[in-house]
Amino acid sequence: MNRFLHNHLFRSVLSLNRALWTRNFPSNRRGFSDLPESWKSMMGLVRCPANDVPLSPISFLERTAKVYRDTPSIVYGSMSFTWEETYDRCLKLASAMTQLGISSGQVVATLAPNVPAMYELHFAVPMVGAILCTLNARHDSSMVSVLLRHSEAKIIFVDYQLFEVACEAIQLLERGDSEPPKLVLILDSEHGSSPASLSSNVYEYESLIASGSCDFEVRKPKSEWDPISINYTSGTTSMPKGVVYSHRGAYLNSLATVLLGGMGSMPVYLWTCPMFHCNGWCLTWGVAAQGGTNLCLRKVLPKTIFENIALHNVTHMAGAPTVLNMIVNSQVSDRRLLPNKVDVLTGGSPPPPQVLAKMEEMGFRICHLYGLTETYGPGTYCTWKPMWDGLPSNERSRIRARQGVHHVGLEEVDVRDPVTMASVPADGKTMGEIMFRGNTVMSGYFKNQKATEEAFKGGWFHSGDAAVKHLDHYIEVKDRLKDVIISGGENISTVEVETVLFGHPSVLEAAVVARPDDHWGETPCAFVVLKEGCNVTAQQLIDYCRDRLPHYMAPRSIIFQDLPKTSTGKVQKFILRERAKAMGSLS
Repeated sequence: MNRFLHNHLFRSVLSLNRALWTRNFPSNRRGFSDLPESWKSMMGLVRCPANDVPLSPISFLERTAKVYRDTPSIVYGSMSFTWEETYDRCLKLASAMTQLGISSGQVVATLAPNVPAMYELHFAVPMVGAILCTLNARHDSSMVSVLLRHSEAKIIFVDYQLFEVACEAIQLLERGDSEPPKLVLILDSEHGSSPASLSSNVYEYESLIASGSCDFEVRKPKSEWDPISINYTSGTTSMPKGVVYSHRGAYLNSLATVLLGGMGSMPVYLWTCPMFHCNGWCLTWGVAAQGGTNLCLRKVLPKTIFENIALHNVTHMAGAPTVLNMIVNSQVSDRRLLPNKVDVLTGGSPPPPQVLAKMEEMGFRICHLYGLTETYGPGTYCTWKPMWDGLPSNERSRIRARQGVHHVGLEEVDVRDPVTMASVPADGKTMGEIMFRGNTVMSGYFKNQKATEEAFKGGWFHSGDAAVKHLDHYIEVKDRLKDVIISGGENISTVEVETVLFGHPSVLEAAVVARPDDHWGETPCAFVVLKEGCNVTAQQLIDYCRDRLPHYMAPRSIIFQDLPKTSTGKVQKFILRERAKAMGSLS
């Protein structure tokens, strides 16, 4: 809605108020002297540029470039920049993009790991008024081609290690009727890449920045509801789903994530969470708001994590539970003593309490988050209460594993019956679907009105996650609705079974899915990865579970094999379900 329309509506409201006042107070038909003072004070209000500026994360960088101008912004190996330098580079990059024909409302894609260019593009693209689309760096050329076509990206920034994937994707586009995007190659002097002869339709990142101007006039959003990014949750050749974020939502969720992560001024943030995933949980923008230092990592490995913590005094990091599992099961030779407590934001899938307990023992402080791509990443967190400090370690970890309550940027989160939309009782037993509403819920799915309407049915965003609500209104995820196993009429939470399996000293990873059963309909089937050097039989694990769970919940089959995962560490259970189905029914 433009400002003219806002002012028109405001004047209309005032006119309506005058009409109501004169109708209700006949003596005031010639004046307003006898009206209540609180009513008369409304007459002087006005909405104008002095008190109405659209919210946008761009403002974080603009402020930080002044307040923290000489402090480190980005560190990558031996390369480092200050916030003033980062601001200038973003301006020049934005300027250069306009010279390539990029304009407001157009989509700019990326295909890269956590390198400095990825961070800079989170500001430079919105500065042009364009929409950032960060593609999963683990996609193959076929999927990249599908998403480029769907997003209608006009330009794609590609890391040198993924150059062939991008070129093959563009070739697939050229075979169809889609106009291929311009390609900008991101080289990496830190890891041995060097400029090569590029074709006329390929640009080089640093050369492109050099061609831009620091005098570029930033194109702020006309409305804070303007889109700032598109994040694809998943995609097939027929129906990719692109989640649209607004400047307003990104601004609010950035601040909310900073608050719940306990980030004070000038944090040192280690990038173990992919920037292409929910824009790094909005911390690409949030770290800038606090004048922090971004430590970029090309590859996440335990040794690299510990080295960076020791070298740079890392204060914060984030990642899926698989990253935590990687740390607690790392080689002793890869570890370093922590120079200080490191706050770790974790989420993406329910973390096993055993892993949380081990992280705590190693000197990390865990903040458990929960959300979806559709909620800009984090939507809830397990707010810690001092009364829990005195509990035994296993009890503290059990509480930390809950998904908690909504953060300050959201209006409300609840567990509701997906059919009746009634709120489930706070008894810790009755399962329902987690639902959200508020300013940090997506604008909708890009070019998919039907899916958007379905997701917002009943005035709430439907997460698809099954959960219970405890007496203190902390929510606890039990499963994805589609992953709940129904065995003989009983609902089985795969998360509960996995938690028990994680408690076995030989188990490194575990995932439970439904396997067809001729008698019970479905029974739990566990896919397990053992720790190096450990040996345990399937029957021993089944017996271990039966000693700790009702027998109907214990797995009836155990398969020892690696787990298929997404690039963000989530187990791809749909693949495991197909494998379990292919094994046939249990009699």
